[in-house]
Amino acid sequence: MKFKIPFRRKRESVSVVRLNGMIATGRGLNDDALAPVLDKAFGKNPSAVALVINSPGGSPVQSSLIGARIRRLADEKKIPVYAFVEDVAASGGYWLAASADEIYVDQSSVVGSIGVISSGFGLNQLIERYGIERRVHTAGTSKSMLDPFQPQKKEDVVRLKSLLDEVHQTFKQYIVERRGTKLVDRDVFTGEIWVGKNAVNDGLADAIGHLVPMMQEKFGQKVKFNIYGQKKHLLSRFGVQFFGDLNHSIEERVAFSHFGL
Repeated sequence: MKFKIPFRRKRESVSVVRLNGMIATGRGLNDDALAPVLDKAFGKNPSAVALVINSPGGSPVQSSLIGARIRRLADEKKIPVYAFVEDVAASGGYWLAASADEIYVDQSSVVGSIGVISSGFGLNQLIERYGIERRVHTAGTSKSMLDPFQPQKKEDVVRLKSLLDEVHQTFKQYIVERRGTKLVDRDVFTGEIWVGKNAVNDGLADAIGHLVPMMQEKFGQKVKFNIYGQKKHLLSRFGVQFFGDLNHSIEERVAFSHFGL
């Protein structure tokens, strides 16, 4: 039998959610995998939720879904959210950071890259060199848009840029909605990146600060930290998904390398 001590002060607690890696459907950070993690983090009725972010970005859709879930839970439960950027929160990673009420960075953290990119290869000259004929039959004039084995068409590039602009506009609107008047009065949506103090100066972050001291400052020296993160799939732990995980790991390393990491 448990006895409650009358007038005993409740100990403050912070749910810490680690958001590490690329944002992608299936592997890495995605809404489906993070849903139970975030539900648990917010469900314990903490004083706050702290997002510890280290991500070079990835899928704009998954970034939007995760960010929307964080805001929905925060608003429903009236719980403040703080983001702490480690090495990098770029592109979709910054989208996640912007879902917090306040963003803290290290002096050397990289943030920003508020843009959208599409990349690929043109292999049509390579297959011509080896006498390989590409045969494509479609129903619909846009079905083979940007086929890497065919010469690039000007109308395809125009169409692609239009699609990228739509996604970029959505990204910009979200950042403006979340950061509002904190942003410096100039265009910060060019895909540019910021480091540490410069991110604070231009309004992409609120201050230089680390998880433990900042949360102790806000909630007392005895604040309790509860850590939450994604669990690896059981088969992945035993190496059954080795090649898929290896491919994802290579993609992730390439993404991080863009920021010198």
